[in-house]
Amino acid sequence: MGKRSAVRRVRAEYEGRRDREAGGVQLSVIEGGWDPVAEDQRHARKRKRAAPPNSHQQAEHREPPREQAYVKNVMPKSEGQARLIEAIDRSNLVLALGPAGTGKTYLAIAKAVEALRAGKIGRIVLCRPAVDAGENIGFLPGDMEEKLAPYLRPLYDALQDRMSAKQVKAMIAEGQIEIASVGFMRGRTLNNAFIVVDEAQNCTYVQLKMILTRLGWNSKMIVTGDPAQSDLLPELSGLAPVADRIESLGGDVGVIRLHQGDVVRHPLVAKMLDVL
Repeated sequence: MGKRSAVRRVRAEYEGRRDREAGGVQLSVIEGGWDPVAEDQRHARKRKRAAPPNSHQQAEHREPPREQAYVKNVMPKSEGQARLIEAIDRSNLVLALGPAGTGKTYLAIAKAVEALRAGKIGRIVLCRPAVDAGENIGFLPGDMEEKLAPYLRPLYDALQDRMSAKQVKAMIAEGQIEIASVGFMRGRTLNNAFIVVDEAQNCTYVQLKMILTRLGWNSKMIVTGDPAQSDLLPELSGLAPVADRIESLGGDVGVIRLHQGDVVRHPLVAKMLDVL
């Protein structure tokens, strides 16, 4: 036994001297204490998570672009809206008449964006009469686009609810989306387009006749308005008489009349329409 103990002592001294010569350090790990190996592995995992992925991994794990969040299906919320969507899909000329809050403009622009994305048409043309709602604020500064911006703001709002503001701006710059006043549509032929005429109750009979005859090949036109909320004198608004005459044509023409039951805004809107 003494010989074996001596051999183990000599071997231990030799290994200790070799480690000191190599500059190594012997560590004794205490159970439940600090483990340097585990600590290094933990820091390595943190650095790996914090490190930016390469371009290929970034393309795979990056969340979808913001524009894709706007790609959503439009579902009718009332029987009248269902008839309006069906008429837009079936007919090339649709007149949607109804009170505020029934989704006339929103559904028309949603279907226009849907047709543009599907490649059914080449551009969207949105037009609106530049008529003040009972007050005159005088001359507006800027060029024509800046002057018309306050009147056309509702159309921008509806567009930006279907796609991002950046995408709307890019499509306007490329000519895929055109927003103009009714007064500048004279003499034009709108081919391969989806035309939405908003607030048509503020158009005269002559203006509506002019805008309706702009319809060209492979085009669809939706005219929306509320005859009861015209900013013109009652005898000047041409929406109601035009709708009555167009309705008699039948065929590829649809006239959809919405009511208080189709209002999808705040419930008070429908109640107010009953008493106002």
